[in-house]
Amino acid sequence: MLVASIAFAPQVFANPPVTVEGTHFVRHGKPYQIISGDLHFQRIPRAYWSDRLRKAHAMGLNTITTYVFWNLIEPTPGHVDFSGNNDVAAFAKAVQAEGMNLILRPGPYVCGEWDAGGYPAWLFAIPGMRVRTRDPRFLAASERYLVRLGKELAPLMASRGGPIIATELENEYGSYGDDKAYLGDVRAMLRRAGLADDLLMTYDGPDLLANGSLPDVTAVIDFAPGEAKKSFQMLERYRPGAPRMAGEYWAGWFDHWGEKHAHTDGKREADELAWMLEQGYSVNIYLVHGGTNFGFMNGANFQGNPSDHYAPTTTSYDYDAALDEAGRPTAKYAMFRDAIAKATGRTPSAVPSSPPVRTLPAFTLDESASLWDNLPAPQASDLPKPMEAYGQSYGYILYRTTVKGPFHGSLYLGDVRDYAVVYVDRKASGTADRRLKQVSVDIDVTAGDHTLDVLVENTGRINYGPRMEDGRAGIVDPVLLGDTVLHGWQAFPLPMTSTDAIRGWTTAKTDGPAFHRGKIIVDAPADTFLDTRALGKGAVWLNGANLGRTWSIGPQHDLYAPAPWFRHGENNVVAFDLETRDKPVMRGVDQRLWATP
Repeated sequence: MLVASIAFAPQVFANPPVTVEGTHFVRHGKPYQIISGDLHFQRIPRAYWSDRLRKAHAMGLNTITTYVFWNLIEPTPGHVDFSGNNDVAAFAKAVQAEGMNLILRPGPYVCGEWDAGGYPAWLFAIPGMRVRTRDPRFLAASERYLVRLGKELAPLMASRGGPIIATELENEYGSYGDDKAYLGDVRAMLRRAGLADDLLMTYDGPDLLANGSLPDVTAVIDFAPGEAKKSFQMLERYRPGAPRMAGEYWAGWFDHWGEKHAHTDGKREADELAWMLEQGYSVNIYLVHGGTNFGFMNGANFQGNPSDHYAPTTTSYDYDAALDEAGRPTAKYAMFRDAIAKATGRTPSAVPSSPPVRTLPAFTLDESASLWDNLPAPQASDLPKPMEAYGQSYGYILYRTTVKGPFHGSLYLGDVRDYAVVYVDRKASGTADRRLKQVSVDIDVTAGDHTLDVLVENTGRINYGPRMEDGRAGIVDPVLLGDTVLHGWQAFPLPMTSTDAIRGWTTAKTDGPAFHRGKIIVDAPADTFLDTRALGKGAVWLNGANLGRTWSIGPQHDLYAPAPWFRHGENNVVAFDLETRDKPVMRGVDQRLWATP
């Protein structure tokens, strides 16, 4: 199916406001049950927005909930981008064209397993910046963003005939703090942006409602399967006589690199969903469709037992959701659809057909270009600085200095953010992985002067957990050779925002970190999953679009490649890999390649 075949003709539906009366929502003077699902437009190719929305509607939903990721909207201070996949107003109109409501989750913080919870990386370049606090610099930046977002969306509030029936005030603030003055600041910003004229909502775990809610704002609750009855009882005790809504019902889960792929019990979730709806409660399913953390936009958590640790999220945000990463209905989708129909007594619309997912024949990345031949002009500093200090937000960064041997011992890198490879005279000496709490590498240096390189990957900023407020990437501590602090550094920023300028392509084997390039002929563009099992740690681009990260540790061993990003005929695929690869072979598959690490 070609992209054009899923285009839709916009219609106009006048959406009256949804208000609160006692324990329920009201529309047209009658009780109104919100039946919603999270679906994040910036995680979905724009050409597929209508496809995903139609399937969500056909599952029985009357509402879509979406995050807005600030870091994509304002990639540099004061410069906003609402084009392409960032066109949130177009998405809101597409929701309305399907006859559904929209609940807006604009941040400034959203979590969402997204880099820094949606915060732009440039915030962390400001010395001493404290995000998610009343730091006046942070509040000023947040208000600038929200007011500008309001210019796009305030005309689309339900009170003005648009689809937006509610706006979230922050996200799960109760898991982070309890500063009511800060929540009041965010509410005031939303009001000045014109985004608080309809319902305002706070989302929190039921045991954290006291921390994250305001008395005159509707509080909804987030919880896992099996916790519905207990969670609504807690909400009733905290807010007697107030509306009952699950803000996030976690019908699935996300994946971390190096951990087992998440798979949840769809039958249990469908039964609990039916129970909530039969009680008359409103529900938002997190998620109806997860999508993809394209590029370098995955986040990371910092939590867990036996001790807190850094855990980066995979490129895939499939989430074991009702619609899979390619938008195909799963068995869970059918169970949810039946549960909603039975509970509401309404027959949903027919399920639309899905764009095909096809296989592609094997193709070889038969040209390579060494990273060492593609370094930009360096920036000098006495000590290495975080990535943001050099004006860089994402990707890789290379730090270089000269060391004198002989030396055998530990090179201390500190709290490296997040994965480092150490080279002596361009020969790999070891790695330091933040996931594993590694802070040093043992190296051998012979007599004389030698070039020391530390290549660091930003594997994803923390989006949740106690260390989220420090989102610096790269090297953030002094580097020590034994007991000696190393000075006189050069930094080579490698944001890898484009692969067009890569030089030095050769068919000869290229050792060390390198780019690898190949071509695939496609007669009819269609979705596929590119098999990445021949690659190590890096990223893949299709016709210049960054499909996301690869890492041989799993559980993900493929990358979703959507049809709109292919061309008829010749297509270019470029992979960057930290490890030596000699003409790696890739192919397209129509089923996922999850594997247990």
